[in-house]
Amino acid sequence: MNLARQIEQYLPRHLLELVKDISGQAAKLGQRVYLVGGVVRDLLLGYPNYDLDLVVEGDAVKLAQKVAETSQAKLLAHHRFGTAKLRYENFTLDLATARKETYAKPGALPTVTPGTLKDDLIRRDFSINAMAMSLAANDYGELVDPHQGKNDLEHRLIRILHPKSFSDDATRILRAVRYEQRLGFELEAQTAQLLKQDIPMLDTISGDRIRHELELIFKEKQPEFVIKRLGELGVLPRISPFLKGDGWIAEKFDKARRLKKPVQLPSLYFCLLIYSFSENGIEQLLTRLNISAKLSRAMRDTLRLKTKLPLLDKPSLKPSEIYYLLREYEPVAIQANAIASESPRVHRYLQLFLTKLRYVRTSLDGEELKRLGISAGPEMGKVLQILHKAKLDGEVSTKSDEKKLALSLSLKLER
Repeated sequence: MNLARQIEQYLPRHLLELVKDISGQAAKLGQRVYLVGGVVRDLLLGYPNYDLDLVVEGDAVKLAQKVAETSQAKLLAHHRFGTAKLRYENFTLDLATARKETYAKPGALPTVTPGTLKDDLIRRDFSINAMAMSLAANDYGELVDPHQGKNDLEHRLIRILHPKSFSDDATRILRAVRYEQRLGFELEAQTAQLLKQDIPMLDTISGDRIRHELELIFKEKQPEFVIKRLGELGVLPRISPFLKGDGWIAEKFDKARRLKKPVQLPSLYFCLLIYSFSENGIEQLLTRLNISAKLSRAMRDTLRLKTKLPLLDKPSLKPSEIYYLLREYEPVAIQANAIASESPRVHRYLQLFLTKLRYVRTSLDGEELKRLGISAGPEMGKVLQILHKAKLDGEVSTKSDEKKLALSLSLKLER
């Protein structure tokens, strides 16, 4: 099958001209270039995807260096891996030397050596991602599809390329479900059987790699469907026995996404995901996934604040009382609790803090208080705190009001 007409209509003109130029320069070096993976899949599906990956039968780094010399691209080369990234003003292009992989043991990172396009395609995860399109002049547009990926696209199936695929790299379990849910496909029967059989192989995967797959899931338009499906298949408990993919998660993820200005959306998903955890459960997960210090704090804060919510479920709390109850928590943890709370009052107070109270500042600072005769030290700290509370509660609104209050406080403190 030839895709020349489709690719001419699919890619923006500047990208089309660029890949043709790269292919032309490759030919001068005795090399061949192919579009591979996601862009070929999405071209056949009719989905926009301009995140281009090129595989080079030859030396990708040498080719990228040649291209960079004759263009405005910035080059980032990885000689050890035979890969290069060309960074242009509004996009990047990835080039990789065709390679083959071997796995010393399940879960290990592969040993990579140069190879052919055939070698490169067999190392990929699923048939629909193992297609290529030639950019060479003599067969431009020709589809290379050794694993019947186009047929699986037409039948809406996610199929692995060989029986050891999940045991070699169990992160493919998470990716299989991510693609299944993104595209509205089904796991091919044998693939589904092997996936369930190889779930224990997730124990061979480092926490960093599992966390990365979860981060990719959280970048999907509706990650709750992926989480729900992982729960149904029994994948989530292998990551943590406390993880659930139930209707509560689906509802709260959807609610998070509908916020006008969501706070750090992927981090918010993580905080909602662990909302039902115990203290012991959260520590196990943070260790298992090697979560960063900042996100770890947000996830811990989510559970700490959850226990304090009854303090907010009171009528007529002053804004300053709300502020000083919440100021020590990460904003994303507060947002998670605002979404999770069933109390309209608690939700309102949490949102008030996020949208207004945390931004309230006094007009006067320490230097101006010094000019008013208030000395640095505990006295000044007390004045600044009282001024801030008054500003939060609307008792002062102008700089003049703050000066009057500061002077009166100073006189009281001197007595």
